[in-house]
Amino acid sequence: MAEFDRLVRRYPYFLRGQKGLTENTVRIYLADISSFRQFLVEYGMDPLAMDRFMVRNYMAWLATVGKKPRGYESAGNGSARYGSADGSKAKRQKDNGEGFARVSMSRKLTVLRSFYRYLVQQGLFQSTPVPSGRSFRIKVEKPLPGFMGKQEVGRLLEAPNTNGPIGIRDRAILEILYSCGVRLAEIHGLDIPDVQLGRRELLVRGKGAKERWVVFGKPTEAALLLYLQEGRPHLAGGSADPKNRALFLNRYGVRLSRRSIEKLVQQYASQAGTRGGVHPHTLRHTFATHMLEGGADLRIIQELLGHSSPTTTQIYTHVTKQEALAALLTFHPRSDIPESASPIEPDVDATED
Repeated sequence: MAEFDRLVRRYPYFLRGQKGLTENTVRIYLADISSFRQFLVEYGMDPLAMDRFMVRNYMAWLATVGKKPRGYESAGNGSARYGSADGSKAKRQKDNGEGFARVSMSRKLTVLRSFYRYLVQQGLFQSTPVPSGRSFRIKVEKPLPGFMGKQEVGRLLEAPNTNGPIGIRDRAILEILYSCGVRLAEIHGLDIPDVQLGRRELLVRGKGAKERWVVFGKPTEAALLLYLQEGRPHLAGGSADPKNRALFLNRYGVRLSRRSIEKLVQQYASQAGTRGGVHPHTLRHTFATHMLEGGADLRIIQELLGHSSPTTTQIYTHVTKQEALAALLTFHPRSDIPESASPIEPDVDATED
């Protein structure tokens, strides 16, 4: 495994340089490769002997005993055991569904394909031995993204107390998340030069380090202007350090973390009495859904969201169709359902796009 480990150490250069992945995504890729390494060690397999049979074994391992609690040991002959016990614990894991979820397995398979494309570039294979997504894939049912109603969003945006710098900052963050539909990583990485108030535009850096301009309206402009004039200077402590270009700062004058942004969204959602499970990506889905309901062209929404494929954006057409069906079944006199039935609530769980 020494040669394998050497290749893994150089793998991040491939991910950053050729795939343009962010540091957070690189960490996820490396974590997924560590799962593959664990599989190779436990079964005594050679990574250079990769074929469809090995991929199937790896997927089966992930689905059963790949996600092991502490105390796991390998018997050295391909069987799993805990301490001196036999493989019965591994069987119980399979029966109890303690392996990785299908969505995680699908991601790990994608990472495995990427890793072997990297090995092709290293001259270890003439072509990738991992089957393509067309011939070998894991079916994952993606739930429809959850979104908020317009009244809910209104209450959320009004929740921050703008009498202090923290509330002013938080109001600007919520305005951008809803009005621009940006991802959590994108708003986290915003710098002051990325804000063009005169044109009402933001320069955001999306997946694969792709840049795009997003636009916003007067309410967001007002919230940003107030933050830049009153909120940020107070949080920066009067510092004129030119290196501190981060747009959103915490109380210590440094860039606000992603986790802090998640927490403030959840805090204000709870304060505003919205539905549960609201997080930054919920506002992104809400932005897209409200744009589509307002009559915006799907291609424009795709551009604003930074989707590379229109098929990713088309999921929002299913969301609005679900809402239309809910309204029909609830209010139409020929719906054949009791009058006391309540409208169908959309799923609040959002998918990452």
